[in-house]
Amino acid sequence: MSGPDRADRADRRRTALLEALDELLQEHPLAQIKIADISHRAGVTRSAFYFYFDSKAIAVAALMSEVYDERFVATTLLRAEDETPQARIDAGLRAMFDVVTERAHLHRALGDARNTDATVRALWDADRSSFVGPVVELIEAERAAGNAPAGPDAAALATLLLELNDRVLERVARGSELDVRPQLDAVIAIWLRSIYGSGGTA
Repeated sequence: MSGPDRADRADRRRTALLEALDELLQEHPLAQIKIADISHRAGVTRSAFYFYFDSKAIAVAALMSEVYDERFVATTLLRAEDETPQARIDAGLRAMFDVVTERAHLHRALGDARNTDATVRALWDADRSSFVGPVVELIEAERAAGNAPAGPDAAALATLLLELNDRVLERVARGSELDVRPQLDAVIAIWLRSIYGSGGTA
C-alpha cells in the first residue's frame, strides 16, 4: 500500500473512531463508555484506538476541536464594525450558546474529561485563553472610541465575563431545568453593563 493510501486509510479510521465516540456520547455519559465500545462501533481494534489517542478523554478533546473552531468564529461577531455594540455582543453570545445547545453531549463529556485528565485540562485552559484576546480588543476599542467608560483592566474583565459564560453554558449542557432564554438574556445584560455601563448603545 502506497504512502498516500495508508494516510487516507489512517484518516478514515481516526474519523470512524471520533464518529463512534460522538454517537456513544449521545447515548451514555463518558464514564460508562469503554475503549472497547468505541473501537467496536468504529469497526477497528483497541490497538487502533490507542494508535490515535492516549485515552478516551483525549479523544473527546479531539472531537471538540471542531466546536472550538465554531465558538471562535462566534467571537468574531463581537468585532463586526457595521453593527452596534449591543447587536455585536447579542449576536456573538447567542451564537456561542447555539453551539452548546446543539452539541450538549460533547460539552458534558468535555467537562467530565477535564476533571479527570490533566492534558485535557491544559488544552481546555489554552482554548479558553484564545477567546480572551478578541473580547479585550472589543473593550479597548470601545473605550478608545469613547463608546465605553474607563473601567477595570480589560483582560481581567474579559476573563471574568468568559468565566460567566462557561458557568451558564455548563448548566445548559448538563440539562438545567431553568429556561435557557432568560439566562442568556441575563448574561447579555451583564456583558453590556460591565463594558458600557448601560444598555450598550454607543
